[in-house]
Amino acid sequence: MADPFSSFDHPDYAEIVVIRHGETAWNADGRIQGHLDVELNEVGRAQAASVVKDPDLRERHLGDLQGISRREAAKTNPTAYRAMDRGQEIPGGGESLDQLSKRCTSALQRIGMKYLGKRVVVVTHGGVIRSLYKRANNKNKRCGMILNTSVNVFHLYEDKWIIKTWGDVSHLSQTGFLQSGFGGDRTSG
Repeated sequence: MADPFSSFDHPDYAEIVVIRHGETAWNADGRIQGHLDVELNEVGRAQAASVVKDPDLRERHLGDLQGISRREAAKTNPTAYRAMDRGQEIPGGGESLDQLSKRCTSALQRIGMKYLGKRVVVVTHGGVIRSLYKRANNKNKRCGMILNTSVNVFHLYEDKWIIKTWGDVSHLSQTGFLQSGFGGDRTSG
């Protein structure tokens, strides 16, 4: 993996390095986080660096399902669970996948245009990264697992996005990582 902090000067596009947040106890437990601000666990703290918050890059709001496991959600709130899996709005204020996509892709485009010719590092969530992937990949090809602290590099031009690096976890050889990468939906890990 290229050093994400090396010098960079390309006036035609912004290079955005998008990293999934470090591991939380809820990731390891298989709990649905959504917008809840769950502390990093010991592994996650070892993986993490400092982060500036942008609310438009938060995970999908998962409404009534936040804080419970997928198994518990399927049993206790099957309507909300089906809505989550179908990408629909979720009871309790939860977002649809379209709402998530519009929010986070607009945020990244705004950041990219503000920093044309620069490299920016963004740390966010699995569902957000999946939406960014879909925006950059017009073929709608599946992006695969999004592991905690995986590195994904996008080049953002005014009118197009290009994926340069996807899912790189080579930096984790010393710390280890949660193989499932669970992050609130069945495809985060």
